[in-house]
Amino acid sequence: MNRSSHRRGLLLVGGSAIAWSLGGLFTRVLTVDTATMIFWRGLFGALGLAMVIPFTSQHAVRARLRQMGLAGWLFVLLGATGMICYMSALRHTSVANVAIIYATAPFMAAALAWMALREAPPRSALIASGVALLGVALMVGFSGPAGWFGDALALCMTATMAVAAVVARRATQIPILLTSCIASLLSALLCWPFASPLHVTLWDLLILALFGVLNFALGLPLYTFGARLLPAIETALIGALESPLAPLWVWLAIGEQLSTNTLLGGAIVMAAVVGHSLWNHAAKTRGR
Repeated sequence: MNRSSHRRGLLLVGGSAIAWSLGGLFTRVLTVDTATMIFWRGLFGALGLAMVIPFTSQHAVRARLRQMGLAGWLFVLLGATGMICYMSALRHTSVANVAIIYATAPFMAAALAWMALREAPPRSALIASGVALLGVALMVGFSGPAGWFGDALALCMTATMAVAAVVARRATQIPILLTSCIASLLSALLCWPFASPLHVTLWDLLILALFGVLNFALGLPLYTFGARLLPAIETALIGALESPLAPLWVWLAIGEQLSTNTLLGGAIVMAAVVGHSLWNHAAKTRGR
């Protein structure tokens, strides 16, 4: 890989981490109810991604739809469920808790792959999973009743995304951008009966458009294209920046404070994520 491609990959994946980390900030500055927020974010996200797809290899939409199969539609359903849980969680617990819980998704996906695909995880993954679980338990266990529901939604979102990752790994023909576009639209349709889409201010509509386009329609393609240009270790480490960045933006913008247990639990989870990535890379290097 030449230096120019590597630099472009770093910028793309780094940009995706920044785009995804803005989700918590958008939910905090919006004044609409949760269902209305999910409806407009899903609609703008789907429209934004639909404008990107024609410029990718997935432009043959009809052919891709026929190739999706049951696995592709399962991916759509999981994606829509994850989006609804994600945005609902941000309304019921701290941004830091949601970001840190989601950082455990790779470990959860590894466990599911072991059960479903018989892919035995390496020892380093098992150790890192245990450490990450300890961090989440420390953080969630002391959240108090007010935050438990949001933390549960974040765990549901993480589990859903982990299952989606295993489905995509097993069915490699799934067109990720196209199925994600449909999932975003489905999340909007599912929340439509409970939403008040016409009772929004122009300011909220602008924020909702930015939420859908920047956080989703821009973040996903940046990551998808950037990951092709980088080694897996760099993709994982740069992508992990989303977790500390998400609460940072909210703290800078509106002063949302982090509790001691969140800081400690988050530090443990991030240490597990980064440590596992580095250890896995070192083991592959030694094996060459």
